[in-house]
Amino acid sequence: MECMLCGRSGYVSESLRLCANCIRGRPEEAEPLIFEAHRRVRSRYGLPPAPPKAKNGIPCNLCANECVMGEGEKGYCGLRMNVKGRLSTLSKPSEAVLHAYKDPHVTNCCAAWFCPAGTGLGYPKYAVRPEAERGYANLAVFFYGCNFNCLFCQNWSHKEVEVAPRISVERLAERILRDPTYTCICFFGGSPEPQLPFALHLSRLVRESQPKRILRICFEWNGCGHPKLVRQAAELAYESGGNLKFDLKAFTPMMSYALSGVSNRRAYENFEAVYREFYERRREVPVLTATTLLVPGYVDEVEVEGIARFLAELDRDIPYSLLVFHPDFEMADLPVTPRSQVEKCYQAARRHLNRVNIGNLHLLSFAPP
Repeated sequence: MECMLCGRSGYVSESLRLCANCIRGRPEEAEPLIFEAHRRVRSRYGLPPAPPKAKNGIPCNLCANECVMGEGEKGYCGLRMNVKGRLSTLSKPSEAVLHAYKDPHVTNCCAAWFCPAGTGLGYPKYAVRPEAERGYANLAVFFYGCNFNCLFCQNWSHKEVEVAPRISVERLAERILRDPTYTCICFFGGSPEPQLPFALHLSRLVRESQPKRILRICFEWNGCGHPKLVRQAAELAYESGGNLKFDLKAFTPMMSYALSGVSNRRAYENFEAVYREFYERRREVPVLTATTLLVPGYVDEVEVEGIARFLAELDRDIPYSLLVFHPDFEMADLPVTPRSQVEKCYQAARRHLNRVNIGNLHLLSFAPP
């Protein structure tokens, strides 16, 4: 595919038809083309092309999009709507739209290479045994809806919110409490931000019911939630031995917009805030980690070095995972991350950080050079 602006060919996705150099170097020309790419995708799911900003609408401040919905408008995540001047929502603290399943340890969690479940780190306070917790499991809570619109999304079914199952907090809590093999709860999706009130309520309910039990609370998200809610999630993760996994999609603002449809500025603000309050209090079992998906041709060593430098300015020992990409959703026309891109990104990250991991390594057997 050729780039619409410069005409060069290479790893250019048909969904964007823009190359990384033009996204970063010609932002004024690229921006309307990026908006149109996301509008096309979102229209298929009946979702607004951008976070609504009605003058006299109903505000929602659960995430960084800060939607203000006019009458008949949906929020960006698709979970909330202004119906005749009243807020209609598919998610609240007592009920959410989700799918939950038992995921035996050691899971494919992005933190498994250093967390208690995968290594026994923090035993006996945070782990049930001094090595990997085989025989135990994580309750994986997949939330429908998302405050991003990632064109490479590998869980894109989260957009189908209208057909998603609704589950009460009591029902899900009972499932956890009656099964002692659960040692983690991981909230992901989609992304948890639009349904954080439910996640927080569930986490507190099960921890208060069985306060002596090892039950780590973890979140895998884009990190762009309301700062107060993010802090509450961080406190739960800190107290339980859990982890917050920030998926830092890109470093340059226009690249983040191109790939995800919205800004990810708040992810960096929230990451730093959580670091400053909680990281030093529990260094032996890190409460924070960052991940980045190496999208071919887009998330290159320029993006990774920017992210790694940001992390290193906080602490060179923050764990950072680079994830090998596989084709999916609107970027199914791209290949697995080329080996050369993985190597360059790894080297860029290692220039700044001491703990760098490559995830989805098995995919490299299908990767181009």
